[in-house]
Amino acid sequence: MKNVRRFSRVSLPATPWKNGGGTTQEIASWPPGAGLDGFGWRASIATIAASGPFSVFAGVDRSIMLLEGDGVRLFTHDGRVEHRLDVPHRPFAFSGDDAIDCTLLGGASNDFNVMTRHGHWRADMQVLDHASAIESAPHGVLLALRGAWRLNDEACAEGEGLHWADAAQAWRAVPEGEDARLVAVRIVSA
Repeated sequence: MKNVRRFSRVSLPATPWKNGGGTTQEIASWPPGAGLDGFGWRASIATIAASGPFSVFAGVDRSIMLLEGDGVRLFTHDGRVEHRLDVPHRPFAFSGDDAIDCTLLGGASNDFNVMTRHGHWRADMQVLDHASAIESAPHGVLLALRGAWRLNDEACAEGEGLHWADAAQAWRAVPEGEDARLVAVRIVSA
């Protein structure tokens, strides 16, 4: 499949945050090699190890989903945002313009993140527990959250996934067990 790449959570390199509060494992960004100021979209997994502020990303729409751990409380000091990210696999969307602070609800947490440049890209994030047809999108990410999946002709074990860019791709996602779960992110022009 053209422009489709495999990844595994265990082999993604971890980059420490500037504030020392965690690490990020980038899955993919567009355009390839774009820095934090130049991406159109970006998907990553972060470990939040300490309470503290999130980085502000002006002009960016963000979605976050708890993968493992006790979770965090996300809030703004003016009260516009107040959310407990403490249930795994439930996406929460917010603006990167907001000065979000976070408080750990226990130990460190791992979360899945998608950021899209507002007005240019839009992400549609779905959590799937059953066989599904995933509509074609020019960009996207699939990650097996639990169990194994067959994604078209590709087998993906738990913690593995696929991402694609700049090539319209539709998927047939079929779980290979009863308790399997997959996150599917379609990234389309806004």
